[in-house]
Amino acid sequence: MAQHIGIVACSIPGAALCYETIGIEGAKLMGEWAHPEITLHSIPMSEYMPLVERDDWRGVADIMLRSAEVLARAGADFLICPDNTLHQALPYLLPRSPRPWLHIAEEVAREARQRGFRRIGLTGTKFLVDGPVYASKFAEAGIELCLPSPEARQAINRIIFEELVYGKFLAESLAYFLQVIEGFENQGCQAVALCCTEIPLLVNDSNSPLPTLDSTRLLARAALKKALSIQQSAKPGAFPTRI
Repeated sequence: MAQHIGIVACSIPGAALCYETIGIEGAKLMGEWAHPEITLHSIPMSEYMPLVERDDWRGVADIMLRSAEVLARAGADFLICPDNTLHQALPYLLPRSPRPWLHIAEEVAREARQRGFRRIGLTGTKFLVDGPVYASKFAEAGIELCLPSPEARQAINRIIFEELVYGKFLAESLAYFLQVIEGFENQGCQAVALCCTEIPLLVNDSNSPLPTLDSTRLLARAALKKALSIQQSAKPGAFPTRI
């Protein structure tokens, strides 16, 4: 029997993409209309953001714990959060969590290593890019990160919080992302990590100058593997690449 997946949501489009990926790709692995049991709990992003902006990750962990406890009572066997930025709170959350977690940056780093990428451009919120989440996990994996310029970090942050989290995907914003990714390519990057969970709704392998590492779908596929007891060493390509 498949394990029950609990999703701690924050921003809506990214959480929806993660849920959709588990459901659709689960059917391809388990049979028609089948997927592991999934429960999603969402505390409004408006509660998270003042704490994120104050760098209060203990406070963020407290909110995430509220969702974790709801999901544990609902029967979830393990938890995921399709929000890269909130992973900075995990060190304060994990010791108190009622269930184990998958870590989104570990899943992206695992995929990067399996695909042989050694230098990767990072895109995400300014809080994520300036923070330790990917720097630490990629360093452990022996992968070098390339960061956007300070100006690009601010521009990407604005696009995320004023557009993507509201389901707005504008041509000019895509053009800006592609310009940033071209800059990564010129710096010798072999891939770009899409580490805001909404970015894959705008940028993908069909329009990016570099191969993409889609953090949202990679986390969803890792949850499927865990729920179905599929070894994490499964070869790349074992899962569909797109919905």
